[in-house]
Amino acid sequence: MYLKRKLTESLTTFKGLRFAHKFTANSSKRYRATVGIGGNVGDVKRRFEHLLVEIRRDSRVELLQTSLILKNPPFGFLDQDDFFNSIIVLQVDMQPRVFLDYLMRLEKKFARSRSFANAPRTLDLDIIFFDNRVIKTDRLTIPHADWSNRQSVVIPLAGIR
Repeated sequence: MYLKRKLTESLTTFKGLRFAHKFTANSSKRYRATVGIGGNVGDVKRRFEHLLVEIRRDSRVELLQTSLILKNPPFGFLDQDDFFNSIIVLQVDMQPRVFLDYLMRLEKKFARSRSFANAPRTLDLDIIFFDNRVIKTDRLTIPHADWSNRQSVVIPLAGIR
């Protein structure tokens, strides 16, 4: 069950047992990663719950915190359903590129297909921050490009400490 709060006509937040929650204070894992999660196909909130279960099964990853879930309009390709977005904070024992591969495998496990830019999707996982690193390659940009101008990142991130 989620507590629902309308922020504006087009923005709604949801808080639940596992979202807007701090799981652990300390971790022995080496790196701190802030990941944006999103989706707009099917039962996205339920998929987010399943994602947390999957993440907690991996010994290389420790879930530290989740933000609230934000329901917001799409951008880019506008002819699609609204998105649900959240932020998860993890401690990981993987380097950034290996971590990116891990996230892409998770997306695939949750039936993500990449048909065109900004297409509807079951699950989207984006590295927003990875420690204090700055990386800019064809395959990976950290911090995530334009993160500070996206309500889908800024609003959930505001509740992360």
